Amino acid sequence: MASSSVTSHQPERPARPNLVFRQLRGRRSPAEFAAAVRRAAREIGERVSCDARYVGRVESGEIRCPNYAYERVFLHMFPGSTLTDLGFEPRASVRGRRARPAGETPGARDPYSPLAPRKPYIPHPDDEESDVLRRAFMTGGATVAAASLGPLGLALDAAAARHPVRRPGASDAGALEAAVRRLRLLDDRHGADGLYRRARGPLRAAYALLDAGATRQATSDRLAAAAGGLSVSVGWLAHDSGRLDDARSHYAEALATARTTGDTALEAHAFCNTAFLARDAGRPREALRATQAAQRAARSLGSDRLLSLLALREAGSWAGLADRAACAQALARAQARFERGPSDADPEWMTFFGEAELAGLEAQCWSALGDWPRAARHARRARDLQDPHFTRNIALYSAELAQDLARGGRPDEAAAAGTRVLDLFGEVQSCRVRTMLAGTARVLLPYRRSPGVADFLHRHAALARPV
Repeated sequence: MASSSVTSHQPERPARPNLVFRQLRGRRSPAEFAAAVRRAAREIGERVSCDARYVGRVESGEIRCPNYAYERVFLHMFPGSTLTDLGFEPRASVRGRRARPAGETPGARDPYSPLAPRKPYIPHPDDEESDVLRRAFMTGGATVAAASLGPLGLALDAAAARHPVRRPGASDAGALEAAVRRLRLLDDRHGADGLYRRARGPLRAAYALLDAGATRQATSDRLAAAAGGLSVSVGWLAHDSGRLDDARSHYAEALATARTTGDTALEAHAFCNTAFLARDAGRPREALRATQAAQRAARSLGSDRLLSLLALREAGSWAGLADRAACAQALARAQARFERGPSDADPEWMTFFGEAELAGLEAQCWSALGDWPRAARHARRARDLQDPHFTRNIALYSAELAQDLARGGRPDEAAAAGTRVLDLFGEVQSCRVRTMLAGTARVLLPYRRSPGVADFLHRHAALARPV
């Protein structure tokens, strides 16, 4: 049974509250969050005796750095983060424990660690180009997150990005892979609007590294895959913040990288996002062609969950073409593939894809077909199933629910769902969510004499920005 702290003695200085960890808990009670920690531990074969008291000790700052068992669990719960990203102090600074040897990756001797040796991210202190990447990609951390809790965690050090880069090595590839994971984590929490501008600099630096040319082919392949993955992620940020032309350009760049390196996994990812973009841009035929291309690339990858997601993309394309029968067939295939369960072949970027996303995408299909009651039913299920960590998706599903209820003639319920979205606007910045909510507000205008609707419309008018 894991003990609760890395050291048993009292700290030498007053405890400093861990505001980042408190924010990660969100609206869950300490007991609920502790239960989530224990579930995550079981997923990786760990045993921790986490309870509400332990959560309180972390948030108060009494536990400055967790022991290794808790570290593995927390990094599993929040992939792409480091302990300092979660508000803890570096292990080497906590008295009473030996620091790791220089260059040793956390969990390097631990089979359960999500930071396995194949993805090192701690560069050697004398490695100049690694230091450039560390500054360019990993600036932010606990201080920025605690201060703003906004989408500023991937701030670009412009001077570092302009620094001449020598032949990149494995540590650079590791830093780039960590940057991709971190960007996805920040998007899950906060949405795209504030992240997009800050993410373009690291993307330029990533392709500069790729162009510099690695000495080893294995490193070159890792750099290409990570740069392409970052291009898709930045493209999604552009998409979600309403910059559709920029998104199209970033997805095309990722696709070119995939084609030149023969990376079918990256090709499937780029086509998957291109299909989603085309659907949102009102080009369902293009969306269908992109989906079919993604499915061809994905067949050799062995991931049923990826094929399930692509079937949902196909269903959305058919819905945009008003083909209800073809849409229903694609939805059935998506459900069948999903029920086969996850596997080791599932791409890392698909961490968002669970039952909630399955229901949310199905809701979008029925909404496009004008079946508002069925769309609302799936949107409500998506909202209720969503892990609290994915704050942006909770806002998205709630906005979808509000829209479907409003169009289905249930104004009071729609206003209640819309109000929940407004409550999240301080944490989530997504042009897509705001646009959906603005549409709901327009539909609800004829019902403004209802007290609940009036309150929603008043708050929306005060908070909504131009879209």
